[in-house]
Amino acid sequence: MNIAANYQPQWIREDFVDFILEKVNPMWTWKKVKAQVTSVTAITPELYQICLQPNSNFAAHNFKTGQSVLVTVVVAGVRYQRSYSVMQIDAQGNLYLGVKVQGVVSRAMSQLHAGDVIEISQTQGEFCLHQDQSAALLIASGSGITAIYSLLQQAIKQQLPQIDVIYFSRDAAFHQELQSLADHHPSIHYHHIDTTQQKQHLTVDLLNKLIGDLEQKHTYLCGASNMMQAAKTIFAELNLSDRLHMEYFQPVVDETLEAQPVTFLRSQQAFEANTNLLESAEQAGLRPAHGCRMGICNTCTCTKISGSTKNILTGEIDHGNNTQIKLCVSQAISPVTINL
Repeated sequence: MNIAANYQPQWIREDFVDFILEKVNPMWTWKKVKAQVTSVTAITPELYQICLQPNSNFAAHNFKTGQSVLVTVVVAGVRYQRSYSVMQIDAQGNLYLGVKVQGVVSRAMSQLHAGDVIEISQTQGEFCLHQDQSAALLIASGSGITAIYSLLQQAIKQQLPQIDVIYFSRDAAFHQELQSLADHHPSIHYHHIDTTQQKQHLTVDLLNKLIGDLEQKHTYLCGASNMMQAAKTIFAELNLSDRLHMEYFQPVVDETLEAQPVTFLRSQQAFEANTNLLESAEQAGLRPAHGCRMGICNTCTCTKISGSTKNILTGEIDHGNNTQIKLCVSQAISPVTINL
């Protein structure tokens, strides 16, 4: 094969075109999705609803309820990224995100003003409602309500015969909206648990008391890691894991595992990993490519040459050689070599 004959030079670079276009209008890009802030509303002192108007590169028609977008902000000259659930996309194409102030990106998002422009991704993720007419159980805690609220809207549109909602919260964020929906839709059974008044956790006894017939429902959860872990245990003991769907805001590592040596082969770097592989690499001063940090966007996907890793979302153990893993949701359980 004549490699030179097949080479096609890249005469026009996308980043150069974007650089020129953005000098004329910050919303103009070749392929990237830029979005202009139209409003920032404080729902509570810690939770904001941000409305964005994306440019024409955004494929709103591909959006599925429950998906998220990866938001990129620049803070002190450094690019940071984080995923946020899309609460809804209205008829004018505006995106509504729920942002809880916790971390660099969320703090920067809460300080945006109308007219500011940020970069977002296309919608992504698989935390979507089932398509049949089975009943749904939606469980949220804290800022997890943003993803669950989106699924609730879809469940109403699909006219599911029964929709149970359990919401653990210590403030009034979205409580009135949920109560209003329940008042107007007989199919919705709303259970609000104010955790400032009662220290109630998710237990099998609570589910039996409020819900029952879990085997007849698809259950969706989003919220605090301890609630997610409790649900995972409960549904596994009930042999109903296939009826459970979860959206993690931050993967939880297994703290009982010992630190393991990890080698990045091509860059000839070695370090000890005691958390997920992405964070461990960053703690060692390395900067692997990454995006959502939640196992959604695939930016940190790479080849594991050898060793064993644990997927901290699913618990699956991978002993294979030359397999694809995501650094942000993989934890080393033996010495590991990665093709980076």
